[in-house]
Amino acid sequence: MTDEKVVAATQGWLDAAVIGLNLCPFAGAVRTSNRIRFAVSGARNIDALFDDLQEELKLLAAADPAQIETTLLIAPNVLGDFLDFNDFLDVADEAVAELELEGEIQVASFHPDYRFAATEADDVTNCTNRSPFPTLHLLREESIERAVEGYGDTAEIFERNVETLRRLGWEGWRKVMGEIAKAGPHPSPHPNPPPAKLGEGVEVSPPPPKAGEG
Repeated sequence: MTDEKVVAATQGWLDAAVIGLNLCPFAGAVRTSNRIRFAVSGARNIDALFDDLQEELKLLAAADPAQIETTLLIAPNVLGDFLDFNDFLDVADEAVAELELEGEIQVASFHPDYRFAATEADDVTNCTNRSPFPTLHLLREESIERAVEGYGDTAEIFERNVETLRRLGWEGWRKVMGEIAKAGPHPSPHPNPPPAKLGEGVEVSPPPPKAGEG
């Protein structure tokens, strides 16, 4: 699959599931203003993914939030096993620490087989964090704090998402994902230049917690 198709599938999931089902009430504004960076890693092992992650962390830290508010680093060729992916999240935290970005940027996660600690693998509520490909979400902590201040009790978001997914059920979730596949590319609200190489193995196109937490 080409990087363009990986980005298109991720954008489709973001628009139809994350924003469309209101799983994240903060995502719509940054998507509409075209401030989400979609980066596709060509990594086929965790060392290469670690390098790509560090490059993306540095880029986000240096970027103007008015241009890039947050980054989705998509890894279609590595960490397909969720347990391996979950283990890598500790490595991701090490990457943040090595760059002295603790307190500035944090890494959240999405995966096709995401599973919360207290759920069974076939619990539909896991779909709140299920994405087309293993994905690391790089978030500015200042933005999180600002969003939380404006929103209030963010615990309600998780509880509402659980209710949404249970009401939707597996049939409804599969319908949402099936419509994404049929719809094809989901372009950003504003046109972007073609993807450009940035560092080793990363191509880009601009538009919750680790497993076991929550």
